[in-house]
Amino acid sequence: MSVLFIAIFAGVALLAVSALLILAVAGEQSPTEARLAELRSLPATRSRYQVGDLVSLLTQPLAPFRDWLRSRDDELAYRLGVAGFRKLEDVDTFLSAKLMAPVVGILLATFTGRDNMLLWSLLLGAAGFFAPDIFLIYAMNRRKAKLALALPDVMDLMVICMEAGLGMDHAVLRIAKEMELVYPEMSEELMIISREQRAGKPRVDAWRSMADRVDLETVRQFAAMLIQTDRLGTPIAHALGQFADALRTQRLMEAEERAAKTTIKLIFPLVFFVFPAIFVVLLGPAAIALIQTLG
Repeated sequence: MSVLFIAIFAGVALLAVSALLILAVAGEQSPTEARLAELRSLPATRSRYQVGDLVSLLTQPLAPFRDWLRSRDDELAYRLGVAGFRKLEDVDTFLSAKLMAPVVGILLATFTGRDNMLLWSLLLGAAGFFAPDIFLIYAMNRRKAKLALALPDVMDLMVICMEAGLGMDHAVLRIAKEMELVYPEMSEELMIISREQRAGKPRVDAWRSMADRVDLETVRQFAAMLIQTDRLGTPIAHALGQFADALRTQRLMEAEERAAKTTIKLIFPLVFFVFPAIFVVLLGPAAIALIQTLG
């Protein structure tokens, strides 16, 4: 028993000494060093469970096929950038989806039965192969429409900021912060312009880069207007006001054009869906009565 008590006492003493040593070492570490150590260990714990790493690990065998598709489509990164997907891994994600979607479509075709399985495999496989491209076209058009809708408001706010005494560069930064909730796409593009100008890029070149990124003719016209004002020395606030009025007039004309096309577009649903139902309701009882009378 005495040996047991001595062993327990020695273990407790060893734990106490270890705790005192740990406290002493921790007490000697400054708060700055402790915070730096915490920040060093934070990315490792976060990146361990990232979904992107899991996806890249699962799609690693598809790397040769992704490289082959990337070599056949040189403008894929540009089209993804126009749609708003500008990370380095977005190209690999898109190509992996383009390769995996047909496999998923073929697997779904196996549930249709043995008779039509080959036909459904071809249809669903082709649909899965072209589905990422269709989604990319939709995302591009949607983002371009949002940017075109936000541009007149940006011009008006820029005129207000410049008339209040701000320079154009500071006005761009202020508008980017103000539009972060209403137009996040335009806020992102304006923040990119602000960072490029801070890095030393000329103003006209920054707006030209934005026009190339978003693929909008109105932004190219705005860059041309900036070049013209710099060459002629005209007040930029007045030119911005005129440009904003022209954009609003153009948007109003496009809305009137879409409203005029509505009557033509309504003909097909009226003829194929509404008129048959009306004919059945109006002529159905008369047709039944006529058949009963003749019978």
